[in-house]
Amino acid sequence: MAVSREPILKRCKYLGISPMVMGVAKETKRDPNANKRKKVSEYGLQLKEKQKLKFIYGVLEKQFAHYFEIAQKMEGQAGTNLITCLESRLDNVVFRMGLSMTRRESRQLVVHGHFNVNGKRVDIPSYRVKVGDVISLRENSKKSEKFKQIIEATHGRVTPQWLDVNKDEQSAKVVRMPVKEDLDYEIEEHLIVELYSK
Repeated sequence: MAVSREPILKRCKYLGISPMVMGVAKETKRDPNANKRKKVSEYGLQLKEKQKLKFIYGVLEKQFAHYFEIAQKMEGQAGTNLITCLESRLDNVVFRMGLSMTRRESRQLVVHGHFNVNGKRVDIPSYRVKVGDVISLRENSKKSEKFKQIIEATHGRVTPQWLDVNKDEQSAKVVRMPVKEDLDYEIEEHLIVELYSK
């Protein structure tokens, strides 16, 4: 499996996103308009939007292209469907529940088998949850000191409306599929659709 070792703050600055989106509580002190000096081509804008989504969700090119194919086959707009596909990944749901500091950490926790989906252990980060699915922390993991620290650190994090989170049980139910309005970052998904439709 390929691992991204690129510094998060550096990449956030280049893509123009807040490190808070990645779960990092640091802010860059550099000029936010530094990258806006050069005139960017239409292709450059489209590529940057694609790179932004890939970076936020920790998805590689081949997997991202596969998600786009799925999004095109679904009913509705391909761009909105792509966001729904990425948001409904199990590692992202764990991050949204506040059971990890970052999406990278949530991916690792899922791989290590700390979570159940509908009572069954799932260790695939790309597993896509559906409406009605219940995601919960396993009983053995609830006693772990690591999770107690994470829950304390993420106590004030706002959970999205498409998840019904039970903080006491460390579980969440998927009430509806996520939509673009639920996102905590700006994305112009139509540019990604344009890029792939060339």
